Amino acid sequence: MLRFHHWQDLPETARGASVAMGNFDGVHRGHQHVIDLARHHDAPLGIVTFEPHPREVFAPEAPPFRLMSAETRAHRLDWLGVERLYELPFTRDLSDLSAEAFAHDVLSQGLGVRHVVIGADFCFGKGRTGTAQTLAELGATHGFEVTIAELQSDGASVFSSTAIRQALSEGKPREAAAMLGHWHRIDGPVLHGEKRGRELGYPTANMSIAGLHPPRFGVYAVLVDVLEGPHQGQYHGVASMGVRPMFGENQPNLETYIFDFKGDLYGTPLSVALVEHLRDEMRFDSLDALITQMDADSARTRAIFAGF
Repeated sequence: MLRFHHWQDLPETARGASVAMGNFDGVHRGHQHVIDLARHHDAPLGIVTFEPHPREVFAPEAPPFRLMSAETRAHRLDWLGVERLYELPFTRDLSDLSAEAFAHDVLSQGLGVRHVVIGADFCFGKGRTGTAQTLAELGATHGFEVTIAELQSDGASVFSSTAIRQALSEGKPREAAAMLGHWHRIDGPVLHGEKRGRELGYPTANMSIAGLHPPRFGVYAVLVDVLEGPHQGQYHGVASMGVRPMFGENQPNLETYIFDFKGDLYGTPLSVALVEHLRDEMRFDSLDALITQMDADSARTRAIFAGF
């Protein structure tokens, strides 16, 4: 997949795509429908998205809300067969463009798009004054077709990043996965930690969740993909999400114990999928009590995966 971080002075070979446009946070089933409608228009399949997310520009003090980082989103889009990712820098200057200027300067002259697919709730331009219908009218003027995709639902509620965040906040990763069309994953390199897990007989791979919407704290059954190196492959494990109250920590992170694994993973990129929330974070009276609970968590997780 070719990845571009601007729209000016693109080579001719980077222009002329059929694109789906939006933020695509989570790349959920509604997003996948929009992407599918952008396929097969006798043009390369592209995505037009924005980085950072507009909310990070307009509300920088807001709590972390993203379901996935830009890198995770790119990997997911690549897996879906996207050929060109136009990751446009979202700045105040870009947000100040009128709907007309965005359609002309960015989509027509900059990217040279042939076809654009957007969700029915898409808004753009200064003050979000442009609607999906506005873009359809501007496309007719500036030489590109526009398809407006109906919002997708399970019959009860529309698939949305907001609903997925709510499910994760409630410790319901299976409900989130039903809306996403895939497991919710946290990606990143393995970081050095305090190495307490080794002393407890449960060495863990530590990962940051900085900048991401935090799922409900607690212990999860997880699928672990080691993405590179000699240990590359998929494993089962149990992970703790939270602030480690037993040890007085206050920076949320993800600590994953990978079953039946031996090896050094420091610096290696992992992708950890949340499958089931087993319990909330707890403070224990002793290390022995903690180890006993970890044994129980591991046994329960192995039983869950025995049924996969």
